[in-house]
Amino acid sequence: MDLRPIPYAATYPLRHQVLWPDKPPAYCHLPEDPAGLHFGAFQNDELVAVISLFVQGPVAQFRKFATRPDCQGRGLGTALLRHVLAEAARLGARRIWCSARLATLPFYERFGLGPDGPAYQKEGIPYVRLHKALP
Repeated sequence: MDLRPIPYAATYPLRHQVLWPDKPPAYCHLPEDPAGLHFGAFQNDELVAVISLFVQGPVAQFRKFATRPDCQGRGLGTALLRHVLAEAARLGARRIWCSARLATLPFYERFGLGPDGPAYQKEGIPYVRLHKALP
């Protein structure tokens, strides 16, 4: 496995395939993408997981975290999230947050992320805002 920075447009196919396959591809684009940092996990030079990081002063947010379904459960997402948490701290963030599908809460809890408010719905899918203090 290889983790490396990627151009934001390189995140779009996986974001669409994994997160919102029933929506038009543009649904997975973010207006702030050009200002973010984007990382990919590669296996045999094939992009199999992506995550985007946005840091504003002491607060960071990661968004659009997606791992190809046939590659889930192999530690790729774990490595990518650890990388982003370390990168956010290196860039001076003291706190990081995300909006996550409620079904993924146990995964994020392993990294010390916890709920920051009640669950809510987006397109009929339950989400929860999660946060964590950074060292």
